[in-house]
Amino acid sequence: MNVRDRIKELTAQLHALNHAYYVENTSEVSDYEFDQLLKELEGLEKKHPDLADPNSPTKRVGGDITKKFATVVHQYPMLSLSNSYSQEEIQEWEARVRKNVEGDIEYVCELKYDGVAIGIRYENGRFVQAVTRGDGTQGEDVSANVRTIKTVPLQLKGNYPEEFEIRGEIFFPLENFHQLNAMREELGEPQFANPRNTASGTLKMQDSKVVADRGLDCLLYGVYGGDLPGTGHFETVATAANWGFQVPKEEKKYIVKTNSIEGIMDFINHWDVERANLPFEIDGVVIKVNDYGQQQELGFTAKSPRWAIAYKFKAERVSSILEEVTYQVGRTGAITPVANLQPVQLGGTTVKRASLHNADQIAKLNLHERDEVYVEKGGEIIPKIVGVNLDARAEDAQPVVFIENCPECGSELKRTEGEAQHYCPNDLGCRPQIIGKIDHFISRKGLNIDGLGTETVALLVNKGLIANYADLYKLTFEDIIELDRMADKSANNMLQGIEASKQVPFEKVLFGLGIRFVGETVAKKIAQSLLTIDKILSATYDELIAIDEIGDKIALSILAFAQNEENLAIIERLKEAGLQLETVAEVKASNKLEGLKIVISGVFEKYSRNELKAMIEDNGGKNVGSISAKTSYLIAGDNMGPAKLEKANTLGVKIISELDFEKMLTGE
Repeated sequence: MNVRDRIKELTAQLHALNHAYYVENTSEVSDYEFDQLLKELEGLEKKHPDLADPNSPTKRVGGDITKKFATVVHQYPMLSLSNSYSQEEIQEWEARVRKNVEGDIEYVCELKYDGVAIGIRYENGRFVQAVTRGDGTQGEDVSANVRTIKTVPLQLKGNYPEEFEIRGEIFFPLENFHQLNAMREELGEPQFANPRNTASGTLKMQDSKVVADRGLDCLLYGVYGGDLPGTGHFETVATAANWGFQVPKEEKKYIVKTNSIEGIMDFINHWDVERANLPFEIDGVVIKVNDYGQQQELGFTAKSPRWAIAYKFKAERVSSILEEVTYQVGRTGAITPVANLQPVQLGGTTVKRASLHNADQIAKLNLHERDEVYVEKGGEIIPKIVGVNLDARAEDAQPVVFIENCPECGSELKRTEGEAQHYCPNDLGCRPQIIGKIDHFISRKGLNIDGLGTETVALLVNKGLIANYADLYKLTFEDIIELDRMADKSANNMLQGIEASKQVPFEKVLFGLGIRFVGETVAKKIAQSLLTIDKILSATYDELIAIDEIGDKIALSILAFAQNEENLAIIERLKEAGLQLETVAEVKASNKLEGLKIVISGVFEKYSRNELKAMIEDNGGKNVGSISAKTSYLIAGDNMGPAKLEKANTLGVKIISELDFEKMLTGE
């Protein structure tokens, strides 16, 4: 047997063994035999890298380093579900469904997994891309990390659609989570707060080897595409199990089908009790109309489908003693009171602190020193105080009085009429504000400076090396190398990241400036409308509110920023450093593909499918998903579906390669 065939054989065998062990819970070979097969494959791939499969079982152990997670637009928006906290609301929803749909209705009841939503694309049975939910319209490509999850198949089996996306939840099994925290405790490292946040953080790690070692898991429960089997959600999910996916099991009651409100309530009541015995965390259940046709008939609101609803379990409540109220200063100077509590177990984690939000919340609770307070987890994640046990209050207890001066710099606090928060006005001299503003400036949505994080920013500020974000551009190697735990490579990486930030587009620089109320979307609109920082800083109130979505509050905030001489001096220094402080006109797309309808199929060597689609649209062409007599070209890659190839040949559609397409654009 030649090397190519042996690699293919080992790849197929190991995929099958992985599926049997991690999805079907059956062990067909010993651990030693499995490891020997994996080592053989690793050795062959090392000697013959050109023959290695991108979805090889060796990818399960990780090792890929991802410097930056690319943003990907969802082909099918990942909408959120409307939430309900009472069974009466579920009954009302079910009655509305029956009123708006004719005929018999079946419902699917599922668990609401407390993890990270993921969408995974497959083409011709091969794993192509995994994308997080993000904002529902676009998410981040975390493919390298998701490949390490043993229950996610890299190669499918059976009769699967040519192209589709499957969605589900990546979560941290409780056993693995507790083992990780026990290990961190032994090493003297801080423990993670809860499985959901830890799963999210793990999925965004740059080193996939670390992700592989942590043992994330995945349940997949929604299939999207143009050629799906079955006429209903329940049947399609069951069929997906035959393709190799780990889906919710009916025999474990993770998913059931019912035709009555009584069946829905039975499912809710069962899991309200039994969720404590699950090997993972859930925060509710989801009810969906099963039939795809009825789903289409019911349609969507702007934010969620009308054919599905989530029922959230009531948050667990415990009592604790208020030991002290402390105050945090945010990036914008906002003062947030924090309740420090006697440690108490809540939802599987130890809670020591809870946010009190603002002075009004303290007054509303009529909070007194040493009160016994009731604590819940808002949305099962963030602890909050929801009440006080007045019967347990001491007669001489003193009310909690909100502070008048900044706990960091001593400045007198201000509160603008109509706002809930108190603010420290010393924005350029208050240490947490200085660090917060620089941290915001370097963030991923801002200047996205590699090699520089919150901890390093704090070190630089504490050493007196920087006092604002313009100071970053005067740093030298000699300045940085003196910091604790800073090596030559890290120092050079930081300087390279700072230098590279000079090419970041103006809209991101504007967001990074941290002007109050100017978020990512607002910054983009202002940059596109006024074009330069000088025009923004000299704009009148009327000019600002004339911009789409810019209201009174944002306009006044920009005017206040522009009237501060220290802010203007910092902007001048950013200009001198060479940052992009004006909008660069976009290069107009060519019309070389004007009027052409192009289909993409298969896996490509030089470009991703999304890149090819963008190139088609940028040059006037139109992406189409299926082949017809009106199709102009089929761009064919490796592992293209035979059905598309046959149809293209039958209809006489011209088939071109990735290279042919590139030549069409370059004219070579």
